[in-house]
Amino acid sequence: MKVLVLYDYPPSPGGLATQGDLLYKGLLQSGIEAQAVHFESAQEKEWYYRWFKPDVVVGIGYWGHTPHLILHPQRYGVQAVPWLVADGYIANYHEVLNALPLILVTSNWVKDVYIRDGIKGDNIQVLPVGCDTDSFLPRDPSDPKVAVVREALGVGTDELMILTIGGDAASKGAQEVMQALALLGREVPPWKYVCKVWPQPRTEAQTLMDMKLATQLGIEKHVVFTSNVVSRNFTPYLLDACDIYAAPSRLEGFGMPQVEANACGKPVIGIKAMAMLDTLVHGETAFLADVATEVRIGETILGRESGFEEGHRVVFQNFRTADYRASVYDIADHLRRLMAEPDLRRRMGEAGRARVKAMYDYRVVAQQFVQYVQEHLGIS
Repeated sequence: MKVLVLYDYPPSPGGLATQGDLLYKGLLQSGIEAQAVHFESAQEKEWYYRWFKPDVVVGIGYWGHTPHLILHPQRYGVQAVPWLVADGYIANYHEVLNALPLILVTSNWVKDVYIRDGIKGDNIQVLPVGCDTDSFLPRDPSDPKVAVVREALGVGTDELMILTIGGDAASKGAQEVMQALALLGREVPPWKYVCKVWPQPRTEAQTLMDMKLATQLGIEKHVVFTSNVVSRNFTPYLLDACDIYAAPSRLEGFGMPQVEANACGKPVIGIKAMAMLDTLVHGETAFLADVATEVRIGETILGRESGFEEGHRVVFQNFRTADYRASVYDIADHLRRLMAEPDLRRRMGEAGRARVKAMYDYRVVAQQFVQYVQEHLGIS
């Protein structure tokens, strides 16, 4: 079997790039002939089609990337298999996607979203995102590389570190976490809440609003926002530095940091919805807060990125859930328990690590990909 993998290559630290790169590496380690190329590079993709002659081209992205991931390889007679995340809803390319023998998605929730939006579903298989469990692993707090992270963030040796990582923090549920922490008062051990976000204009504006909320809640001295470009080499040590990973995300098609936190032996606080119903086990590897609110919309505006002219208005026949809000009171209860019980944190972290190794290690995911291709496409 020859596989050409289309993604953001060479990989940036972003989630989609990591998703593609780990599949590529997992295929190579499984003995599969594989090559990687940037999904938008038409000339280089054609070059691979002509000399490498792949049996299948797997492309990582969302439905709006259909021209790059599906239509381009089809033009050269190559079998395309998209591996898609959810992005709002499918507004275009229904005919193209429904004609494919195999579509991969990152979670059962993403599959449900695609079926809701008009994809037939019998050609959809769930392939989770891989995790590099050789890099994301538990490390002792005394490890200098871990200790220095805490020191640089201003986390004291007597403080518990709660961590959220995201493009911005609010989309990962940070506002709900801050409201929950404010409810706890002095009944829990000393703590710092660290939000690692990415430097971009949208994030800067959101961070200002989030810090304003922290001030209004009276917890601003305990909240740290850090915005830097970091590599994938640094992220495991950031996760190892925390005691609890909290991300009751508002919208989550997989939740790579939650899985990576479990791989590092950390308990996770999530939300009882979306992909976290796949990746986290309530009471075993994580605590999942109930959904308090579903934000529903009746229309949206699309542009060229979705295959329409700018300002294209779409009105839904039925209201759609745009995102979720976790129960602040549930989050507070879960934090209270985890912060008070170090043995519970250890047990949940160990269970999380074992589950990630068994189900989400990138080599396991690569083998599952090969199995899907053999079963659905008859390619060996």
